[in-house]
Amino acid sequence: MNLPLDHRTVNQYSPLTLSFLGDSVYEIYVRTKIVLYANMPANKLHSIAVKKVCAEYQAMAMNKLVESGFLTEDEQYIARRGKNANGVSPPKHSTATQYRLATGLECLFGFLHLEGKHERLSEIFEFVWNCSEEDVFGSL
Repeated sequence: MNLPLDHRTVNQYSPLTLSFLGDSVYEIYVRTKIVLYANMPANKLHSIAVKKVCAEYQAMAMNKLVESGFLTEDEQYIARRGKNANGVSPPKHSTATQYRLATGLECLFGFLHLEGKHERLSEIFEFVWNCSEEDVFGSL
């Protein structure tokens, strides 16, 4: 792999392609955070991860990212590209709006990953992780 890619090259990828990649990038951040917190059975790891990777949580976090002004104009544009992409079909457990916002967040994660902006990805991830006051580790 020849990463990072330049901004112009990454910008040529479709938003849904970036979201496809960003979904896994986001999930690896979530799983890493959980594993570093505690070594526990896989079923507990999974139940914690599900709370942070669902479209409902990602949509809420995306709204907070935008409302807070945490994202740059370019990052907001990338997320909007993902949110407004054609061909997004929400699953039964989330609304179309939630799924589109989650797709926007994943698009941003995919874009920044391809550009090799891991420090910025970490900053955004920490913001997203802390968007909820729920302590996902509290029940352990």
